[in-house]
Amino acid sequence: MADAATILHADLDAFYASVEVRDNPRLQGLPVAVGGGVILAATYEARRFGVRSAMSGVEARRRCPNLRVVPGRFEEYVATSKRVIEIFERYTPLVEPISIDEAFLEVGGSIGLFGQPDAIARSLRSAVRDEIGLPISVGVATTKHLAKIASRVAKPDGLIVVPAGREDDFLHPLPVTYIWGVGPVGEEQLARYGIQTIGQLAELRPTTLAGWLGRHWGQHLWHLANNRDSRPVERSTGRGSVGAQSAGRATDLETRHRTLLSLADRIGTRLRRKERAGRRITVRVRFDDMSVVSRAVTLPGPIAQTTAIHHQATALADALVAERGEGKGVTLVGISVSILQRAPHIQMELSLSGLPEDAVVRAGSVENLLHHDLDDAVDRARLRFGRGAVKRAAVLGSEPEIRSPTDELEAKDR
Repeated sequence: MADAATILHADLDAFYASVEVRDNPRLQGLPVAVGGGVILAATYEARRFGVRSAMSGVEARRRCPNLRVVPGRFEEYVATSKRVIEIFERYTPLVEPISIDEAFLEVGGSIGLFGQPDAIARSLRSAVRDEIGLPISVGVATTKHLAKIASRVAKPDGLIVVPAGREDDFLHPLPVTYIWGVGPVGEEQLARYGIQTIGQLAELRPTTLAGWLGRHWGQHLWHLANNRDSRPVERSTGRGSVGAQSAGRATDLETRHRTLLSLADRIGTRLRRKERAGRRITVRVRFDDMSVVSRAVTLPGPIAQTTAIHHQATALADALVAERGEGKGVTLVGISVSILQRAPHIQMELSLSGLPEDAVVRAGSVENLLHHDLDDAVDRARLRFGRGAVKRAAVLGSEPEIRSPTDELEAKDR
């Protein structure tokens, strides 16, 4: 844990919907949602009626008959996000975007220039409001996890500072759903054991939670409940991300893996065409109760190989389904690759400790280089004869419909 509260989590409020209201003042004060068949974002006026992201458009209109639904404009959202990140970087070079509408900042080295972290947060919020025209909530704390929780408590359009030494006073009375990754299913699981607050969770032994929820997930929750989060804010070496997702039944293992292979193929092809590679792999899964969960892993080195992305994505997706999807169907899976960097060449790896056991996902391993050569041959064949000229046997005749709503690479390269 840090000695001072110098980590900021800045989160744009109802981002997509706020952009639409900003650009169309006639929507001000009305219940507004972005999307169509599925709601992508909703204003706080719409949320009062129970309208939420990932909800079907039919259900949203049933709950709020006066709901104004507008289509998404992803290029505008990406451009706006870039402008917001540029404001963040005025205050510190240590900015870690974690999605299109939120980022962590480490401002400990900026105090001499801009004042204490709370003053920096106030200045940052004013700049985003005045220059971008959007509301933003900020949490300030000693750890990334706590800063993210603080920004959530601060919503909408607020600021909360959790001073060093007062973390438990702030954290422990909160419901367990404030822990990053605990949704309705996790809340129900913990409620069976009489656990409703983060403080109750923190009082348990790690072995108890491991017995209830599995070793990995139980230990993870125990650490977060006790504010044990040593992750530093990492400056992204390359902005943007490449992502794709597929909606459709993918409950059984074979279908899910085949869908993820198609997604990895699409993403890997785009990365290699741009001579990029990424270190963070994020997987998103939506279940048939409309709950959405995600998990990410940051690798020691950047990868762009289809097989490497697929291996890591299937491991993450299978873990999510096993831990959070008991008795549920899977209706959407998605992959994104971020922390991008220029990668026209591959550096052979050295035999150092701390590398992933799976050699396929190690940039520069012999296995990774073999897959690089395979991808290079496939890319050249597709460039000459068309994308359909070469396909992986596992997806022949069953390729899913793929959308790329999270793909920011093209926009950020322009």
